[in-house]
Amino acid sequence: MSKGKKGKTNIFQDAVKNTPEIANCYQVGLRGLSPYSQKVQLGDTSKCSGSVDIDACTAAKYPQSNRWDYVLGYNDKAYFVEVHTANTGEVSTVLRKLQWLKDWLNAQAPALNKIKADKNPFVWVQTN
Repeated sequence: MSKGKKGKTNIFQDAVKNTPEIANCYQVGLRGLSPYSQKVQLGDTSKCSGSVDIDACTAAKYPQSNRWDYVLGYNDKAYFVEVHTANTGEVSTVLRKLQWLKDWLNAQAPALNKIKADKNPFVWVQTN
């Protein structure tokens, strides 16, 4: 088991390590969201247990898919963040990305799916 701050088990990092397609992509804090880490404001940064660039880590395996962007661990839960243009013409693209993510979580990432936040696990952050 991975240990985080103060020797506490890092549930998020363990879930990432148990997801083969992204197992080597774990980043400390919000580094996995770079260059968009400034778009995410956390209530308590000490509760952030890491992040992963899902899109970059799965691009080779799913090159033609509308892949979701990021996942971050916060307070032992997984939150999935899509950074995308916010206009009505892009809604269908983000919905395709969300469906891809849900399918991927069920088939390839059950450990992450298990720790998915109960409320608002999927977040669309506008780029402009």
